Amino acid sequence: ARTDASVLITGESGTGKELVARAIHEVSPRAAQPFIAVNCGAIPEQLLEAEFFGYRKGAFTGAAEDREGFFQAANGGTLFLDEIGDLPLSMQSKLLRVIQERAVRPVGAVAEVPANVRVLSATHKDLAAEVQEGKFRQDLFYRLNVIQIRVPALRERLDDLPAICNTLLARIARDGSIDPVPQLNARAMARLAGHAWPGNVRELE
Repeated sequence: ARTDASVLITGESGTGKELVARAIHEVSPRAAQPFIAVNCGAIPEQLLEAEFFGYRKGAFTGAAEDREGFFQAANGGTLFLDEIGDLPLSMQSKLLRVIQERAVRPVGAVAEVPANVRVLSATHKDLAAEVQEGKFRQDLFYRLNVIQIRVPALRERLDDLPAICNTLLARIARDGSIDPVPQLNARAMARLAGHAWPGNVRELE
C-alpha cells in the first residue's frame, strides 16, 4: 500500500526533516503506534547491528540480557533513519535485507522475528551521487526512495519566516512559562529576513 511506502526526505541540515517525518507518521494509519527516530551517524559502527536488530543474552561480552533493537521497538509503527547516508556499506546490505524480508535476526539468535515497520529516512547528502561513487548501495537507494520529499532551505522560503518565528516563539514562551508570547516587530523581522541562514530553522531557533 502507498500508505506504507518508504519516504526519503532530503534537505540541508537544520531544515526540519525530522518534523516532516513525524508529520507523515501522525497522519498515517500507524499514528497510534511507535515513532522511533535514529541518528545513523551517531552510532559506532561496531554497535550498529546490535542497536538496529537487538541481541540475545550472551551474544557477546556484556550482553547480560536480551535486548530489543530499533526495528522491534518500532514494530507496527514508523522507523525514522536520520542521516541514512552515514551508514557504512556493510550495514546498508543488512538493512536492505530486513526491508525486503520484513524480518530481523537479533545478534546471537537463530531465528528471525517479524518486523512490521514503515521506514522513513533523511539525508543532507546527494544519495544519487553517493550511489554513482560507490558509497551507497543502489538497491537500497531504490528501496528507500519510493517517495522523495525535498525540504527547502530557509533562505528559499523567507515568505514562511513570520509563521516559523511565531511558532518558535510560542514554543519557547511555553517552555519558559512566559506570558504573553513575545512578538517580533517589523524591524526585527526585516533584520531576520536579510540573513542567509546557513543553519536553517535550527539556527533561527
